[in-house]
Amino acid sequence: MDMKEEFDKLVERLKTERDEINLKMHLASMDAKEEFAEAEKKWGQIKVKATEIADGAVETSDEYIAKAKIVGEELKETYRRIAKRLSE
Repeated sequence: MDMKEEFDKLVERLKTERDEINLKMHLASMDAKEEFAEAEKKWGQIKVKATEIADGAVETSDEYIAKAKIVGEELKETYRRIAKRLSE
């Protein structure tokens, strides 16, 4: 095989790898956007619950606070996954 053929094959492999990486980046970005949109809904719930818990006029039970903490922990894990995906 001559040098030109080797180079042509290298260029073709690079093009294929580039296309695959480009697709993965786009899909990861879309996944991250969708997951963040879902996280925004939980963020809204957390803000409401935090306001209710902080408001002394509203009676909140330990069970209510525990459920709010669970949603908060889920949100924290979601943010961690999104950040990891974006850094890869």
